[in-house]
Amino acid sequence: MKFTKMHGLGNSYIYVDLFEEELEEDKLSYLAIAVADKNKGIGSDGLILVGPSESADVKMRIFNADGSEARNCGNGLRCVAKFAFEKGYVSEEQFTIETLGGLVNAEVHQKDGTVELVTINMGPPRLKKKDLPMTGNPEEETINEEVEVMGRKVYMTGVSMGNPHAVFFVDDINEAPVETIGPALEKDSMFPEWANIEFVEQVSENEIHFRVWERGSGITQACGTGACAAVVASVLNGKSKKGEEVTVHLLGGDLQITWAEDGHILMTGPAVTVCEGTYSTAI
Repeated sequence: MKFTKMHGLGNSYIYVDLFEEELEEDKLSYLAIAVADKNKGIGSDGLILVGPSESADVKMRIFNADGSEARNCGNGLRCVAKFAFEKGYVSEEQFTIETLGGLVNAEVHQKDGTVELVTINMGPPRLKKKDLPMTGNPEEETINEEVEVMGRKVYMTGVSMGNPHAVFFVDDINEAPVETIGPALEKDSMFPEWANIEFVEQVSENEIHFRVWERGSGITQACGTGACAAVVASVLNGKSKKGEEVTVHLLGGDLQITWAEDGHILMTGPAVTVCEGTYSTAI
């Protein structure tokens, strides 16, 4: 199996080209676990498949390091956009990508055929409990809602970016309980499909620090959809302003996020190809 390893701000995945490769559906979860293993595999946060779509220019499927299939991935989308453009599967700088979470619009910023930055229109956030999904009144929004975890009260804002996010504001990002509250809440019964858990330190209206415990992968260098959810939560809690760009500082680098006046979320950041190779372990 031929593969390409790519990363967006250190959030790395193994990319397989389904325009050229054929993989057995019932082995995809096992394959994701195998290639993600840093000791016996290639090493990554999971597996992303890029292939043809009946409703968009290309299709993305993403599998976490634990083998579970995710609905969306912001860093993955940027890398898929770079992959599709540089491989010639799309010819225009603006095109669409199909995900389990819905269709998104991508725009590559390229020079002489090499893509360095990508802007993804993630569409509007979904805020009702039924959208995450989350237990409780399905029509209610979760904004600064008190929840109890590990014997302490914390305040959560829920956002769906095609995948579920629970955002918590902290005074000091370096003291954020990512390794404790993250896994405790990821699979909490309030989240029937689990959730990504984000911690945010608000520096100013246009700048935040961000850490994440990703659903199915644990601590990662970056989470694009999580950064989008964090900016939405910041606006909903009166800490940032809609229509203004916010710089999100992640462990792997920075993303520029805007919750535009039309309600859509725009995310701009890098996408990097690490290497290409052949994975020879039997699957």
